[in-house]
Amino acid sequence: MPRFSVIVPAFRVQAYLHACLDSVLAQSFKDYEIVVVDDCSPDACGPIADEYARRDPRVTALHLPRNTGLGPARNAGMGRAAGDYLIFLDGDDTLLPDALQTIADRIDATGEPDVLMYDYARTYWTGRSVRNVLAAHLDEGGPARFRLTDRPELLRLLMVVWNKAYRRAFIEAEGFTFPPGYYEDTPWTYPVLMSAGSIAVLDAVCVSYRQRRRGNILSTTSEKHLDVFDQYDRVFAFIDARPELALWRPVMFRRMLDHFSALFASRDRLPHHSRAAFFRRAAAACRRYRTPGAPVPRRALLRHGLLRLGARRTYQALSGAQRLGGRLRLGSAAVHRAVRGAALRAHYRIQSRLPLRSRDAVFAARGGGGYTGSPAAIEAKVRELVPGVRTAWICRAADAHTVPTGTRHLAPGTFAHWTALARSAYLVNDAAFDRGLVKRRGQVLLQTHEGTPLRTVGTDLLDRPAAARGTDFEQLLRSVDTWDFSLSANPHSSLVRERAYPSAYLTLEYGSPRNDVYHRTGPADVARLRETLGIPAGSTALLYAPTHRDYRRVQRPDLDLERLVRVLGPQFVILARSPRLAGPGGHRAPHPRIIDVSGHRSVETLALASDALITDYASLMFDYVNLDRPVVLHLADIEAYEAARGTYFDITAFPPGIVARGQDELFDIFATDHWRGSRSAQLRAAFRARFCPYDDGYAAERVVRRVFLGETDGLPLPVPSAARRTPAALPAQDGAGAGVKN
Repeated sequence: MPRFSVIVPAFRVQAYLHACLDSVLAQSFKDYEIVVVDDCSPDACGPIADEYARRDPRVTALHLPRNTGLGPARNAGMGRAAGDYLIFLDGDDTLLPDALQTIADRIDATGEPDVLMYDYARTYWTGRSVRNVLAAHLDEGGPARFRLTDRPELLRLLMVVWNKAYRRAFIEAEGFTFPPGYYEDTPWTYPVLMSAGSIAVLDAVCVSYRQRRRGNILSTTSEKHLDVFDQYDRVFAFIDARPELALWRPVMFRRMLDHFSALFASRDRLPHHSRAAFFRRAAAACRRYRTPGAPVPRRALLRHGLLRLGARRTYQALSGAQRLGGRLRLGSAAVHRAVRGAALRAHYRIQSRLPLRSRDAVFAARGGGGYTGSPAAIEAKVRELVPGVRTAWICRAADAHTVPTGTRHLAPGTFAHWTALARSAYLVNDAAFDRGLVKRRGQVLLQTHEGTPLRTVGTDLLDRPAAARGTDFEQLLRSVDTWDFSLSANPHSSLVRERAYPSAYLTLEYGSPRNDVYHRTGPADVARLRETLGIPAGSTALLYAPTHRDYRRVQRPDLDLERLVRVLGPQFVILARSPRLAGPGGHRAPHPRIIDVSGHRSVETLALASDALITDYASLMFDYVNLDRPVVLHLADIEAYEAARGTYFDITAFPPGIVARGQDELFDIFATDHWRGSRSAQLRAAFRARFCPYDDGYAAERVVRRVFLGETDGLPLPVPSAARRTPAALPAQDGAGAGVKN
């Protein structure tokens, strides 16, 4: 019995069916069958299905004697299915690479739920791909399995059949089948979710939902759209037959009204002569199934009321007025933005004609974030070494408190911000300044970058559109052409960036100023930082800091932190700088020994306070080895990461510490103390020698002397050998890092 039965109905999709079936057959997970249902298609769908069935025994081609429609075709496929779980895939859609493996892993991890809901991305005929905007509802936090009553917000997701995996025994026990007609998903998905004894979610894109330019039946003008009334009749009949589901009646009533409103508002679905009949039937359905109780947004109250009353002309007039009002509001806001933008541009042009202020320097980091990184280290050293300098920091108001006293705060997009960009002699950033910047003769721009590049950057992304995500490469190169100096931490960074960011700037291979703190902090300061973060005395603190995934819209950790702390034992705590824990105000850590530091602005502070680092592809690893503390790499998805982003060298062949390819392997590394053994130290030393040759606590001073004071003699300053450097030491701890519990 296969794990999955992938059911593919096919009708007039000959141009897409090859890609659909190939996407399944190319999956890394192999325990599945494919049932292709040729719904008496007049094109070549049938022969294509036969061709695949001849080539692969896992493919079954089922030919229906007459065209029955999508719902009955799926029923026919279910009749042939033998898998533990049913997966429905329309013939013009595709599975993403490793989707079945990801689904299988989540099913196993959540104890085989009745239904697993996963995500999709809309793929347009232009090639553009956009992830579901409601993906946040698939957050995997909380109980692994639940009922719909625990997370009713899941009903906001697209109620289609193909973004879920269904346990076949559950479907057969409940007797679920698809009805004929349009909107056949409606009386399937709602009853299935309401009845499921257990539901789980998977926060990963598994399906590419093709948005065909023509031919999608739901965007075709037809009276068949009136089938929606029969489908909701079936939904309410199902609820009425099961008294325990009565609590869902008001929710379904509101969902029905929203669905009717959306259909009536769509100008390309209902024939003009059918619109009056549609409204009458909608009003009748509203009166028949009216069930107060579900909250209705204020903006929808009047629309729902008019729909129930059957006041079509008033409804149409209101809709027209709302559309007009929306256009007027958008127009007014656009005019305001245009006027303000024109005023700012005029102000900037005027300021650009005034003399430069030779003692003014403007700094920014991480796209307008708080005071941090190499720009912050350089700014502090400028105030120390350069007499009479006036520094300013560009950041959002929410981060203004991070700017030190004596340094001016500039809010982005203000007149003061543009004055500073026009008049300051020095501009320092680790990202790009506003694209409206026109660098003046006499201005000096220093680009510090954010760490050492492992993943592909700059123009090297030209052949990686998924990672580039619409990057304007012409604008990127215009920005690069403004650089006078490009700061580099090591020869690897110099070589990569001079190719990826080609221009005439001067590379300063001086080390990384943001790493100076690792060589200038004493044990007493480290102890204070640990206390501030809430690390218990005597504990071993592991910093968990995964990097961003280009192939995921909603980021989530690949490591079960709660299980890890159980494996580690009571002597350990985890500082979790985790994408899933991040958010407005953060989320409560799931375990008392997991400290959520996702919102902490200074990764350098977190590194100093920790005893070891667990990461994946983050550039933090290049900085962290300065501390000469253990690093463990968790590379569970390295193939997917490489495919989406690409790296400049094989991190598994030259790592900064022990490498785990899976979660269980990582647990073993800690259980055996391998994470801090002699092999770990050897790997770390080799990595530090290659990537930290100039990090000695004086990188910021070298930069300031060269860029701001114009000194060239004696630079770079002599750098001591790695053996003679003294990175920040941890405070003495009795019993810290005791054995790991199995």
